[in-house]
Order: sequence, then structure tokens, then C-alpha cells
Amino acid sequence: MNDPVILVLVAVLPSIVVFLTAFFLLKQVLAGQAGQRSMDVRKEDHKHLLPLRLQAYERLTLFSERINPGALVLRVHKGSMGSRTFHGTLVATIREEYEHNVTQQVYVGDKVWSKVKQAKEETIRLVNLSYEQTGDTPSGTELSRRIFENVSKLSHTPSQECLVAIKEEVRRLF
Repeated sequence: MNDPVILVLVAVLPSIVVFLTAFFLLKQVLAGQAGQRSMDVRKEDHKHLLPLRLQAYERLTLFSERINPGALVLRVHKGSMGSRTFHGTLVATIREEYEHNVTQQVYVGDKVWSKVKQAKEETIRLVNLSYEQTGDTPSGTELSRRIFENVSKLSHTPSQECLVAIKEEVRRLF
């Protein structure tokens, strides 16, 4: 028992066991604290991000309502507008509304943003189709009438589809 190697092992082995135990316990404690800090940061981010996301949904809801063909025609039409001018103004208004809200895509899901783009494109397509059907008549009123006729043939407008997608996503937030 007087072997120097055994004496060193007897003296050092308990120290190694204590060191390894302390090391692994400390590692677990630090990992737990890092996880807690990460969760706290996510909660704080969520607290600040939620109002921005809700505001984005509100703005996109307003966008959908503003490009709804019925509301759009009533808002944009002036009594003396010719069909060509009215058509150009309608398409320009839709595009301006979209461009005004394009940054909101950062805060909403891909499905909602896809529906927003689809609503814009299909509404422009509806206006263009109605314009093609009326031709270059002197009266913007005829174009208005044709738009309302075409909308009445639809089971739902592109704006309505967009609003459904927005509402579904907002419900999932809560």
C-alpha cells in the first residue's frame, strides 16, 4: 500500500469526482438560466411585436375594404368621368392602396399576404374585364354598372376571401 501511484490516486480520485460533479451541475444550472433568459427575451419580443402585428392586420383589413369593388367604385367615381379615365383611376387607386400597405407583409403570415396580393390582382382583373366589356364608352357610369353586374355574379369578392384569411390568422394569435 505504499506504492506512490496508489497514494496519488487515493488523494486525487476524490478531487476528480468532486470536480466532475461540480462541473456537470454548474453546466446544467447555466444551461437552465440561459434557457430562462431566452424565454424571457421571447416573451418581451412578443409583448412588443403583438401590437405591431395587430396593427398590420387592421391595416390590411382596411385595405381589403377599400379595394372592395362596390366601395371602390362609389369612392372613386365622379359624375363627369369618362370610362377610360375612370378605369385608369380605379386601377391606380388599387395599386396605390397596395403599395401603401406593402410593408405590412413583415408582420403577417404567408397565407394572409398571399390573399392580400390575390385580392389586389383579382380586383384589377375584374375592373379590366368590366372595362373590356363596356369598351371605350364616354360614360364612367356604364363602367360602374358593369362592375356591379360582374361582382353580383361572384359568390364572394376577392376582398371577402382576404378578410376571411385575416380573421382566421388573428383568431390563431389568441
